[in-house]
Amino acid sequence: MKKLLLGAFVIGAGLLSTANAQIQEGNWMVGSSLVTSNFGLNTGAGYDFSIQPKAAYFIKDNVALGGYVNLGFAKPGKGEATQFNYAVGALGRYFISPGEAGVDNLLNHGRFFFEGNLGVGGTSVENGISTNGLDFGVGPGYSYFITPNIGVEGLVKYNGVTGFGNEGLTSKITFNVGFSIYLPSGQAKRIANEAK
Repeated sequence: MKKLLLGAFVIGAGLLSTANAQIQEGNWMVGSSLVTSNFGLNTGAGYDFSIQPKAAYFIKDNVALGGYVNLGFAKPGKGEATQFNYAVGALGRYFISPGEAGVDNLLNHGRFFFEGNLGVGGTSVENGISTNGLDFGVGPGYSYFITPNIGVEGLVKYNGVTGFGNEGLTSKITFNVGFSIYLPSGQAKRIANEAK
């Protein structure tokens, strides 16, 4: 009975601990944002789907740098033009410490963050506008840690593409929902070695 109580205490303490160890220097973050997803249920309704895999390394506590890929397409409805989006580039993420800048984190299981990206990308609408060139974005988000190493994330982000094509700038605001897995560097090395 004592072992059972001790085990329950350890698990409870782990679940109630603050989100700090995941975002320390030397750790990795791997995940994906499901940028938009809607599938119409009516006859002739369309769909809109985009996914953004990303990986980043914590160069110091609360600061991660890495890369992303964005692929998406949309078909608004029957008879409407198909749209294709793509991008690849670098991203940075800064997690706000509790109490920093007057911001308190909700519950003890999560952290607010800011994310920015810069890369090459484009958007193209069938028989319509197209823009290819500099892909950029910035926005605030929140990561809620459902386990010590897995976070469910929400991110509101301004995204734009500027450069060449028949439209000089295309931009939008997106609400991204996704997840990230946070791996200590030792665990990441072990996983990489097992994959060989």
